Amino acid sequence: MAFLTCMEPKMDKLTKVFNMIFHEGLLTFNPKASKAPVLVQLQAKEADMRDKKGAIFVVRDKSHFTVSGVRGVIMTSKETLLEQVDRFTHFTPNVYRHYEYADSKRRYIKGFEEQNLQQINAFVIDIDTKKHTVQDILLACLDDSIGRPTIIVETTRGYQVYFLLAAPFFLSNKTEFRSLKVAKRIADNLKRSLKSVEADPFCNDFGFFRMPNRQNIVWSDETAIYNPATLIDWSVRRDNDINRPLFIVPTPGAKKVSVMDTEWFQALINAVDIKGKKGQIGRNNTLFTLALTCLQEGWSKDRTMDFLDEFNYRLNCPLSGSSLKSVIESAYSGKYHGPAKEYVEELLATYVPNRTFEVKLGGKGWYKFKKARENRERSHCHEWEQDIINYITVQKSVSEPFIWRTQKELCEAIKIPSSTLNKLLKESQKIVKTTTGKGRNAKTGWTTVELYIQYIIWLKQDLGIRFAEFLRPIIQEQMALLEPTAGYTTLANYVQKLLKEQHLTEQLSMPKSLLHTG
Repeated sequence: MAFLTCMEPKMDKLTKVFNMIFHEGLLTFNPKASKAPVLVQLQAKEADMRDKKGAIFVVRDKSHFTVSGVRGVIMTSKETLLEQVDRFTHFTPNVYRHYEYADSKRRYIKGFEEQNLQQINAFVIDIDTKKHTVQDILLACLDDSIGRPTIIVETTRGYQVYFLLAAPFFLSNKTEFRSLKVAKRIADNLKRSLKSVEADPFCNDFGFFRMPNRQNIVWSDETAIYNPATLIDWSVRRDNDINRPLFIVPTPGAKKVSVMDTEWFQALINAVDIKGKKGQIGRNNTLFTLALTCLQEGWSKDRTMDFLDEFNYRLNCPLSGSSLKSVIESAYSGKYHGPAKEYVEELLATYVPNRTFEVKLGGKGWYKFKKARENRERSHCHEWEQDIINYITVQKSVSEPFIWRTQKELCEAIKIPSSTLNKLLKESQKIVKTTTGKGRNAKTGWTTVELYIQYIIWLKQDLGIRFAEFLRPIIQEQMALLEPTAGYTTLANYVQKLLKEQHLTEQLSMPKSLLHTG
């Protein structure tokens, strides 16, 4: 049922945005103090009963995110959210299953852990700079990412880019939160795809974001919503292009080796100049990663506290004791099993530069079986590129650098989708495409950089040979007229003079062997 259509005959942009974000995850009207007519409330209540409802968390000011907890409000209806939208600065666009206040005065909220998510409605990418315009961000989304964003919200220091779903990801612990793992990989790939506009790679995937309101939405396109299947398909292709698995399987019988003894771990705990800044992984992430490593090793919380307290003390800019304790409590909360390899690699690249490490976590011998190409539904970009190179090489003649085919003919010959070819042409450093003529007379030529260089070399050699054959009879005829004492220099000067008289281009090189004739 459309949200508040009875109260607003023509929905404004913000109402549409909230409808697109939350779907049926929240109640339509406030069950205790709705301003809607009773009959409309009853109709909405009947519709609401068909779907499970949850809640979101909202915060009045950024300063309310404190070390001791988050001061905020629990929202269960779209009506209340729309009425009070201007009172809040941040919210969770994704809906949570369980929610409660952490204190008797109902000031602090809790329940916004990832495992408590009921449904994922939105992927939000944080760009914490205004160096890039909205137009730059849109072009990056079109060229490098999945496509147009649904909305872009301006923040104090930058922008937040929303990709909304046509239907939510629903989460369940019955499947070991597999949907959450898939969704987190999609979020990671979206952040990676917008690296050119400085998307924050460390932003919480499903946390708090800037609340959209009637003033800060600088772009919206209600047609730009994405099916979960489309997002999964796009993310899998991104992973395939960099040979990155999503699900990894432990090798049976592999012996466990202590991470504490690895070269990378020793290098990281000996780094002391760790602080971090906006957009850069810092002390909290470093200590959290080390705490997860200790957890994976089976250390007790007290042993980890002693170890990291000593490490923190050695830092040039250590965390406070309360912050360190919060980090360790979070690591040992039961939501995590060990550190992420990508975070470890980022930490090493940032704080142990100019050194290369093989990062192994737990020595569990992870492996991934890579299917043969004939057994896969999709090919990698580099495989398509090689197919095109092989085709051009076979079809090309020695005296012509290009083969002339329409793009459709090339796609049919290679069996490559046109969209994949267009993407490949933007990225390839090996394939050359040229177009001559206009309209019906236009022709499209295809070659490779290597074949074109070979053609230039062949052309120069061929022109040199033909040029020599052209000059040889002329020179032999004229040589008889030269004085017997005429030497190499005189002959060379004579040939140069002859070239000018014949109006031959000086750009054609004259073989040196020709000047030594006779």
